[in-house]
Amino acid sequence: MIAIIKYNAGNIRSVQNAVNRLGYESIITDNPNEIKAASKVIFPGVGEASSAMEYLKERKLDELIVSLKQPVLGICLGLQLMCRSSEEGNTVCLEIFDTQTKQFPPKDKVPHIGWNNFSELKSSEILKNIKLEDDVYYVHGYYAEPYDNTLAICNYIVPFSSIIQKDNFYAMQFHPEKSADVGEQLLKNFLEL
Repeated sequence: MIAIIKYNAGNIRSVQNAVNRLGYESIITDNPNEIKAASKVIFPGVGEASSAMEYLKERKLDELIVSLKQPVLGICLGLQLMCRSSEEGNTVCLEIFDTQTKQFPPKDKVPHIGWNNFSELKSSEILKNIKLEDDVYYVHGYYAEPYDNTLAICNYIVPFSSIIQKDNFYAMQFHPEKSADVGEQLLKNFLEL
């Protein structure tokens, strides 16, 4: 069973639909026992960092997420909340990834909305059958700075972490559930870990 963490962030149903299309059973839940018992956990989100972290802390989901041992996938806001901190609302986050989430400088259209490819890719099982020229779909006004655990970099105004992995924690700044065949392949790679 795949657990999709329920918190006050949008886009959860489209993630569940994408997982179900790949033939996996999933539940949307904020129940700690269901999350702990899941074979994989997805931490999606569209929303604002400080209010999302507040919701997680009120329900002790912040402590639960960092303690998980099975593969965990953060998506969009999920990636940003897995970082050390966010400039959005000057928020202390989950501190899984040792990097900061910053606001894009206003040198181009912000938020970054649309399709973009990768400028760098490292070798990883999550990136099986993925190429530099593959496009994925982004919607974000904040970005995680690249650092040692960054697996994929995208360029928009500045280079930013598109995919990050540390131990059993994986995260994607883009929306794999909205990224057509490439996104489906990335979700499949995660679900097959």
